[in-house]
Amino acid sequence: MKSHLKKWLLTGLVVLCAILTVALRYREHIFNPWTRDGQVRADVVQIMPRISGPIVNLHVIDNQFVHKGDLLFEIDPRTYSAALDEAKANLDQADDQIQNRLEQVNSAAAALKQALTRVNNARFGLTSAQAHFDEASKDLGRFEALLADGTVARRDYDMNHETAVTAEAQLNQAKAQLDQAKAAKIQAEAELAQARAVLGASGQKNPLLREALARWEQARLNLEFTKVRAPVDGWVTNLTLRQGSQAVANRAMLALIDADSFWVAGYFRESSLASIQKGDKAIVTLMTYPDTPLSGNVDSIGYGISQADGASGHELLPSVSPTFEWIRLAQRVPVRVHLDQLPPEVALRVGTTASVLIETR
Repeated sequence: MKSHLKKWLLTGLVVLCAILTVALRYREHIFNPWTRDGQVRADVVQIMPRISGPIVNLHVIDNQFVHKGDLLFEIDPRTYSAALDEAKANLDQADDQIQNRLEQVNSAAAALKQALTRVNNARFGLTSAQAHFDEASKDLGRFEALLADGTVARRDYDMNHETAVTAEAQLNQAKAQLDQAKAAKIQAEAELAQARAVLGASGQKNPLLREALARWEQARLNLEFTKVRAPVDGWVTNLTLRQGSQAVANRAMLALIDADSFWVAGYFRESSLASIQKGDKAIVTLMTYPDTPLSGNVDSIGYGISQADGASGHELLPSVSPTFEWIRLAQRVPVRVHLDQLPPEVALRVGTTASVLIETR
């Protein structure tokens, strides 16, 4: 009887331990979510040349590490060097044209200055002629009165009359000269305005110079673009480029994995997201290094995933997958984990598998 009781007690103790172990493991799973669905990720920079042309020099090999600014490959520069020479010649020609136009402006300005001087001289001459005419007219009027009284001789009156006629002719001539000087001034002003319009803005703001400078700068940049350099530190991967290949502008020629951008994406069930917060400590175990756990922290949690149901299918009808009513499959949401300092023996590789454990607060 006692032996029977001991067996029941031992069995109950084992069952209790098993239940307690399961409960603790469930609690651990609830408060410290874990997933084997993790992946090493990094930013992949697509190297796209800015210009087209045959590749004459290839300076890297597959899986080579390069530093920012290192030369990756070179495009045949001869065409772009010739274009730069042509742009420089056009720039020099533009400088000559601007100089000629500037001289035309200076010449027109000098002509206007002379025209203004002639106008002032004509006005001064008109003033003198007007004063002389007024004085001669007064003298003639006085002599007419004296002639009527018989005080002066006819000969003296005729001399004053001739003087008055001459003064009037000089006055009319002075008026005509002033009108001509004013017309010449208007013409000089128009020519100066036209010369300034042809010249445009002065200095670096001149449109002809700006256009020539822009073409020269574009040609210089194109020549500089014949040397394609690494924009970041990283690894050249899956290199299929060869010397002699044709580089096409704005088309990816090789991939460069940014060495400073690695992170781990852990895909957790949506039922585990409630306890995960930004900043939580994470332990990452790479399949490549199963005995070297890595520490990190939660950097962010995804706010959306692609929806399979409802997408347009055949004949643009919504595509809906069948489900079992008594089974609800939890969706997986990416959690971004930032890794701390890596051990020297660990090399991260994009796409490799990882397990992620989150120690929640």
